[in-house]
Amino acid sequence: MQSCRIAILDSGVNPDHPHVSNIVGGIEVRPEGLFDNTIDLLGHGTAVTGAIHEKAPTAEIFVVRIFHRALSATILQLAAGLEWALDQRVDFINLSLGTVNASHRERLEPLVERATLQGCRIVSARHIGGVPAYPGCMPTVLGVEADPQIARDTVVFSDDTAIASPYPRPIPGLPPERNISGISFAVANVTGFLAARVMSESPRTLFAGPRP
Repeated sequence: MQSCRIAILDSGVNPDHPHVSNIVGGIEVRPEGLFDNTIDLLGHGTAVTGAIHEKAPTAEIFVVRIFHRALSATILQLAAGLEWALDQRVDFINLSLGTVNASHRERLEPLVERATLQGCRIVSARHIGGVPAYPGCMPTVLGVEADPQIARDTVVFSDDTAIASPYPRPIPGLPPERNISGISFAVANVTGFLAARVMSESPRTLFAGPRP
């Protein structure tokens, strides 16, 4: 079975959570530098990691904590996190996030180009609130859109866009509509599917073309 390395830029991870495993490295990115603390205080990164791990349980996970007390970070933190992830020679970078500030494109372009040259696929939100998001709308980045009508075991690929369910792993006894949801988890579901395909842990449904 082929190995796969995934970097997740988010709020960190709770390593003791039953939905996550195979955490092999990590870093915390703050404006003042890089640190070792990757513990998730918000829960978002753990849920994203759980969705990816569900689809690709043997993938090696690298945690890059850029969110701390809120789901926001500077473009410099995002760039530093991407640089660190690329230094680890990962196969995928999961960005359940994006910036709608078009001026940030210039800062992200060399990192996207480096990822392409290294054979690393960045998976990121294509739009946020209907506005193009960076780097998800950039060439060679796989932009993701969410559709709540798509089952969690299905991903639709069309050109450079992937469409997936916005729901994370289900919580027993809780109806899906009461669970957290959003583009973050659509991105995570796509990353997990792609990693599983690379490792031949084939998900049940993957197809290209328009939505049925």
